[in-house]
Amino acid sequence: MNSEPCSWCGDDVDPDDGFRAYEPAGGRRAVFCRIEHIVPWAIQGSRWGAGGVTEPAGTEARPSRCSHCVSQLGEGCVLLVRHRGGHRIADGFCSVTHMRDWAKAGGRWR
Repeated sequence: MNSEPCSWCGDDVDPDDGFRAYEPAGGRRAVFCRIEHIVPWAIQGSRWGAGGVTEPAGTEARPSRCSHCVSQLGEGCVLLVRHRGGHRIADGFCSVTHMRDWAKAGGRWR
């Protein structure tokens, strides 16, 4: 297993668990063990790591609208992928701020 450290707390995140945030245009990524960790990470300056979208085949199609404001996504969008076992659940956002606000409100389960 190739676990990765959470970008906020540093705890190990297994490949089939947690959240992966991507900024495809910038080739940057972040990893989170819990959705709640997106909020302080974004507030403290969004420290990204290097790396593009690395989702395995079978991931649902990339979202075309922001999951927070429903606007059409452009090139500078942020992609957040929930890893749950073999499942990959993707959400897209106009910005890190919209991803933070969506996570703060409870994400898909608000």
